Amino acid sequence: MVMKHDPSTTVPTGLSAKFAEPVADYLEYLQHERGRSENTLRAYDVDLRNLGQFLKDRAQDPGLKQISVEMLRDWLALLHESQISRTTLARRISAVKNFFAWALKHDLVDTDPALRLAAPKKERRLPHVLQPSQIDRLLSSEPSDPSATAAQAEPPSGDSETSAEAKPDDAKARAVKSRDKVIAELLYASGLRISELVALDVADIDFERRTLKVLGKGNKERMVPFGKPAERVMIDWIRSHRRVLAVEQAEDALLVGVRGSRLNVRQAREVIATALRSLGDTSASGPHALRHTVATHLLDGGADLRAVQEFLGHASLATTQLYTHVSVERLRQSYRQAHPRA
Repeated sequence: MVMKHDPSTTVPTGLSAKFAEPVADYLEYLQHERGRSENTLRAYDVDLRNLGQFLKDRAQDPGLKQISVEMLRDWLALLHESQISRTTLARRISAVKNFFAWALKHDLVDTDPALRLAAPKKERRLPHVLQPSQIDRLLSSEPSDPSATAAQAEPPSGDSETSAEAKPDDAKARAVKSRDKVIAELLYASGLRISELVALDVADIDFERRTLKVLGKGNKERMVPFGKPAERVMIDWIRSHRRVLAVEQAEDALLVGVRGSRLNVRQAREVIATALRSLGDTSASGPHALRHTVATHLLDGGADLRAVQEFLGHASLATTQLYTHVSVERLRQSYRQAHPRA
C-alpha cells in the first residue's frame, strides 16, 4: 500500500517521479480528506499505476501537463486488447478521470485530458440468491469433524495459521465452530460486507436493542439490526468460546482467528466459501452472496426499498434497486414453473 502520512514515502515504486509523485498526493487526498476505505485506495493505486507503467513502457515519461487524450486512448486500446472485463475497464477509466479532475482543480494540469474518455456500460448481472431452504441448511449445519472445520476455516497460505490449526484441541475446535456460526449468522442477519464484519468490536453490539454499530464505506456509521438466532450464537461465542482463542493483540475484536488476533477478511471469506461449497446445490461462492440474499428476502417480504438501502449502507438507491430486479426475476421463474398457461 502507498497510504502514509508523509508524501515522500508514498511514491509508487517503479514509476517515473513525474507521474508517481502527484499520484501519491492524490492518494493522500483520498485517504485523509475524502475518508476513502483501504480497499478503495488500493484499487486507485493499482489502476493509476497501470497507466503510469504504460507511459513509462512507451518511453514517453511525460509530466502531467504533457499527457494527452491520445496517450490515454492508446492506453485504453491496450486494455481492450488484453481482454480485461468491462467492470475492470470501467473502474480504471473512472480512476483516471477522477485523478485528472483532481489534478485540474489543483492546477497540476492546464486542461483535463481524460474529460472525453467514455467508460463502457457495466454489465448488470443479477446476483446469485440462496433459497430460504438453503439458508436454513447453511445456518443449521453441523460439521462432522471439528478439527477439519478449524483447518478449513483459515487455510494454509501466506499469513495462514498452519501450525496452530493442524491439530487443535477440543476446546479450540469448539471455539472455531462457534465463531464460524457467528460469521454465517451475522452475514445473513445483518447483510454486512465482509470487511464490516471483521471490523466489529464486542463494544459495537447492543444486545438490549439487538443492533450493531457498523462503520461502512466512506467511514459512514450506521446502526443495523439482528435477530434472535444471531443473538444466541454471539452470546454463546462471547461467553464461552472467544476467550479460548483471543490474545491481548485481539483487543476488543468480536471475531478472532486461531492465533488469537483479529480475524482478517481472507480468513472470514474462506469460512463462508467452505460452508457454501458444502451445500452442494448452489453456485454462490462467497460472503457477498449472503448480502445479496438478505436484501432480496427483505424485498420479497415487503420491506421498503429505502429501508433496505439504509440497512445495507448503500450510498445510492440505484444500487439497492438491483435487488428489485432479482425479486421480479424470481417471480417470473415461479410463474413459468407454476402457471398452467405461462
